[in-house]
Amino acid sequence: MGSFTLLFASLLSAWTFLSGEPQAVQALDDRVAKLPVLGYNTWNAYHCDINETVVLQAAKLVDSLGLASVGYTHINIDDCYAEKNRSANGDIVADQVRFASGMNNLTDQIHALGLIAQWGVQYSDSGWFTCQLYPGSYQNEARDAKLFQDWGFNYLKFDNCAVPYDDIIREGIVGKYKRMADAIADLAKSSGKPPLIFSLCEWGEEQPWLWARRFGQSWRTTGDISPDWGSITNIINQNSFIAWASDFYGHNDMDILEVGNGDLTYDETKTHFTAWALMKSPLLIGTDLSTISDENLAILKNEEILAINQDPVVGTSVTPFRWGVNPDWTSDSTHPAVFWSGESQNGTVFMLINVLDEPVDLWFNLTESPWIRAGRQYAVRDLWTHTDNGTAVRNFTAHAVPPHGVVALLLKDAGDEPPNSGPPCARPEWCISQNGTLAPGA
Repeated sequence: MGSFTLLFASLLSAWTFLSGEPQAVQALDDRVAKLPVLGYNTWNAYHCDINETVVLQAAKLVDSLGLASVGYTHINIDDCYAEKNRSANGDIVADQVRFASGMNNLTDQIHALGLIAQWGVQYSDSGWFTCQLYPGSYQNEARDAKLFQDWGFNYLKFDNCAVPYDDIIREGIVGKYKRMADAIADLAKSSGKPPLIFSLCEWGEEQPWLWARRFGQSWRTTGDISPDWGSITNIINQNSFIAWASDFYGHNDMDILEVGNGDLTYDETKTHFTAWALMKSPLLIGTDLSTISDENLAILKNEEILAINQDPVVGTSVTPFRWGVNPDWTSDSTHPAVFWSGESQNGTVFMLINVLDEPVDLWFNLTESPWIRAGRQYAVRDLWTHTDNGTAVRNFTAHAVPPHGVVALLLKDAGDEPPNSGPPCARPEWCISQNGTLAPGA
């Protein structure tokens, strides 16, 4: 049977090759963006009010504030950097007033900062125009990909505005993004350089977590973020059902960070950053760094949280194991899942979110998480207080978690639990002795 199966598979593979059936473009997983990208994006802080001075100042602050040294190594120019019309040769042209020195000069200056290892994020759109009606890349994918590479960029954010009429495009959203994915792959082959990191931004409207990994390394999962608690909980809620989709070389993008913006409280900001990081979203700073507070800067530079996001051994996200306020698998944009866990190279990660407007104790049984071994005790590390908090046996309680606050823990196996730690099974369902007697409570 094994030989027959192998022969059949070989014949099928040969038929597929000879038939000339089109093959799906695959992201070059072994070459770029294994881990979520960390960097800076101009949009949330400046929108269209950008120029080369603003971008260079932001890059210098990423350097001088120590953000580059903890991993934020990309600088992203978002929309509005171009002239409204292409050149006579058909190329996108950088705004000749706001970027008078040209993009190559700007990239050279940023490279010269030294500590910023990977300059280069550019923005375009899969339609006729960008969202602010600057030239998009539809029908110019190959030309634009080469231009962005020639300018010194290595990362492309690709938006979804100005969609061509159906009788022109005759494609769905997958086909529309495949055009640029093909252009990037072809450019990598012809240039001998690594492919552009491809960040798809179609706002989750066509379930990109099901298909975007074929083409790029990240995909937006929701509409645009705003700097308020309702937006944060809405995005966490939506992503709680698709957190399984993130892994090496492909990540759910929960949108640009709002740390330092709006009226988010300190605890809300910590929750926002923790959720984005532990769910393995790209982390793009989006605030005016010249005015950032020490508190918010410390949040962005929490190296224990960043280490989970950038784990080189485990690429998967934390996922909910109990919703808490609501029955499990309930979608609630104001009260998302409370209890989350996931794997890491150094232990099991737990994230507990207080979605209520008052302090609360958050309790869980350790083995509610699929990553915890029954009959073991675990050393507890708090990733925000940076303290070792003893040993957890059977369960853990986080006391008086502030309104909209978060607890992030790393639990490491510390050996067998002490004798007589409790009932025979921490989770009593179907707990049974070798002679067939059900344990109490089973």
